[in-house]
Amino acid sequence: MFCNVAPRPRNAEATRAAILQAATHRFSRESYDDVGMRDIAGDVGVDAALISRYFGSKEDLFIAVLNSSGDKSWITEIDRADFGNRMAHEAIYKEKDQGKLEHMLILLRSIGSTKAAELVQRNSQQCFFSPFESWLGGDDAPIRARLAAGFMMGMSIGGELSADDLTDDQCAEMHRRMAKILQDIIDGPKVSLAA
Repeated sequence: MFCNVAPRPRNAEATRAAILQAATHRFSRESYDDVGMRDIAGDVGVDAALISRYFGSKEDLFIAVLNSSGDKSWITEIDRADFGNRMAHEAIYKEKDQGKLEHMLILLRSIGSTKAAELVQRNSQQCFFSPFESWLGGDDAPIRARLAAGFMMGMSIGGELSADDLTDDQCAEMHRRMAKILQDIIDGPKVSLAA
C-alpha cells in the first residue's frame, strides 16, 4: 500500500525573502546582463517559474532588489537643521554592513549595462531624488539633492573600503567637517541682504 504524503507547505514569505537575497548576491557579483532567472532559482533550489510568480520579470526582480536596501524616506524625516550632523554620524560611526556594500556594488555594476543603468536611474529618481528634491525645495533643489547624494555615497563607499585606523579625535574632526559640508549643501547658498 502506498502512502499519499502531502507535500510540505511552502512558506511563501520565506521563499520570497530567499529569492530576493539570492538575487541580491548575484547582482552584486555579476552584471545585470549576465544574471539569469534560472541562476537565481538554482541558488534557492526553486523553479524559475516560481520567481516569475513572486516577482514578475527580471526587471521587476532587479527593482525589488534595489528597493530592498532599506526605506530611504527616513532621510526626509530628519530635522532639517540636524541633517548634516545625522548623516555624518551615520557615515562615520555606523558599523560596516555587508548588505549595504552589496547594494553599492549593484549600483556600480549597473553602470556597465544599458538596461540596468536605465532601471537604476528611473528607480533612483522615483524613490529617492524626487522626494528629496521636494523636501529640499527651491529652484536649485535638483542640484543640492545630487550634491548631497554624491557626497554621502562617496563617504559611504570610502567608509566601507577603508581600515578602521582613525583615532577618536580624527573621527570627531571628520564628523565635524562632513556635517558642515552636508548642512551647507542642504541649506543652499546664503543670500546676502546687502545690495
